[in-house]
Amino acid sequence: MCLIRATPPHGITDHLGEGPLPVFARNSKRIACTIAVAICGWTSVACADVQRVVSLYPCLDTILVHVADREQIAALSYYASDPRSSTIADIAKTLPMTYGTAEEIVSLRPDLVISSQYAPQKTHEALQRLGAKIALFDVPLTLAESIAQVRELARAVNRPERGEAVVANIEAALVAAAAPPNTPPISALVFQSNGFFAGQGVLIDELLGRTGFVNVAARYQLGQFGVVTLERMIADPPQALLSGVIEAGGLTWGDRLVSHPALARVAQGMARAELPERLLLCGGPVITQTVAVLADARRRIASAAP
Repeated sequence: MCLIRATPPHGITDHLGEGPLPVFARNSKRIACTIAVAICGWTSVACADVQRVVSLYPCLDTILVHVADREQIAALSYYASDPRSSTIADIAKTLPMTYGTAEEIVSLRPDLVISSQYAPQKTHEALQRLGAKIALFDVPLTLAESIAQVRELARAVNRPERGEAVVANIEAALVAAAAPPNTPPISALVFQSNGFFAGQGVLIDELLGRTGFVNVAARYQLGQFGVVTLERMIADPPQALLSGVIEAGGLTWGDRLVSHPALARVAQGMARAELPERLLLCGGPVITQTVAVLADARRRIASAAP
């Protein structure tokens, strides 16, 4: 029985049973960075012979498929195959999946189970009683934390060189997506389904800054995430509203807000650009796609400006 915690110094409350929350939808509680060494005697999240890995968390799924051998992946979480929220849906559909019950996981005979430290504790405890080795990861709030998590998970499956390759791709994408020197930043809000807007001190906030935008969430008294009313957005619009695709027939309150006809009144003063929801849920390898989309949006918005 072995439990390992690999946690950056921030936390998010999430529930596997309810689906992944937005990257920015996390509390502000700071959690000390620890690696807890259990009775197996490991001194890091690594094992000499990890042959079968089960992932229970969508963002770890994404890293795992980029750093592990296909034969090492015993199962991904069932969220990984949903193209609305996953950037690896096509790959995930060709791999085993799990709904996260302890009995199901144990039947897969994993050498290592990777999960969010905020996933249901009872599942983790049941897995430990059954002898499973579990590595629990936090959700990174910064680029540095996200890159560190990629490296940690790559070490966990004994493929550190693949972790370095992912990091190199992220760094190259950031360089390519950067705005030209002395380019005035474009004020922006990032909207995600269910009515939440990305606030400050979260990963997407940093990515906006790295791609020529400035997140104006503070102007609307948002913390790390929050709600902006339609009236407030009309009265004080940002230069750009970045949001996902609205699905017909399934409009939430938040979807209705950003598709409201009243926003057309400020169309000349507020550009709209698409930022798919699947690019907002995770960091790691997803960052390369996110910053490319943001850079493209910045160029189109700038070229359309009077």
